Amino acid sequence: MKNIYITKLFRKRLSKKIRFMIISVCICLVLVASSSIYRQVATNAQPINQCLLAKASGCNTNVQESVLSTSGSSQPLTQQERFVSTITQKLKVIPQLGTYEYTLLRSYGAAFVNPSNDVKLPDKVLLTTEEETQEFQTQLTLEKVVGTNDCYLQKAAADALNKAKIQQHIPLKSGYGKSDCTRNFATNLRFWQKYANNTTLEKVKEGKETAILGVVAPPGASQHLWGLAIDLGVNNQKQRQVLNQNGWFQTVVKDVPHWTYLGIPAEDLPKFGFKNQVVQGITYWLTPL
Repeated sequence: MKNIYITKLFRKRLSKKIRFMIISVCICLVLVASSSIYRQVATNAQPINQCLLAKASGCNTNVQESVLSTSGSSQPLTQQERFVSTITQKLKVIPQLGTYEYTLLRSYGAAFVNPSNDVKLPDKVLLTTEEETQEFQTQLTLEKVVGTNDCYLQKAAADALNKAKIQQHIPLKSGYGKSDCTRNFATNLRFWQKYANNTTLEKVKEGKETAILGVVAPPGASQHLWGLAIDLGVNNQKQRQVLNQNGWFQTVVKDVPHWTYLGIPAEDLPKFGFKNQVVQGITYWLTPL
């Protein structure tokens, strides 16, 4: 009887061991399959990013139709995914939804898609002090806008604007002003204080106020600090067409004089996630955030 009991006990333990081994094998197979899917997603995402950085032109992958294949299923990239996929090449950290930085990225982040290696962008959306702004601006290669007294932009932006100005007469908003072009932190702050105040700023930070962002940028948030924005006196469609052909677009709703250098043809903007909005006959190209 004792031998029979030992035999049953052995078989019971052996059965448990076999079940454990079977479960372990299944888990391993699942992990291997998951790893394979992850590698497939990463591999498929890579050419999409490359296409975005190459201005989505000349690539075999059509960005608007690109998918991330996972285990035989496919899902088109959303506008947000296309946009974020591009700006992650420039920003250290993508701001979290609902934060002040996210609000600034949504309103002024269009320039972060610029694919040119000659264009310098900050690695965050907000420059917090005059010293930080100066440190960033010392890295810029600036060039004068033809026909102005003291208007400078990053070289790629100035070259594109000067090319447009050859085709059409395009004056600055003020007619001459330095403040229409690259600004320092103090000028950004002065404009903010002209149209808003600290109470307004707190409301913007809390997400309770956004209309002011179409009038003036909060201190340290202006695209003018980057040398990639300019205020122009544009009043006809031919001027707008020439500017668009040279990579300049209106990207801040209701800020009519404000133009941003994106360096991308208009027909490619949707491939980067941009959506257009027409307000009072003016087409604005907005981030999809």
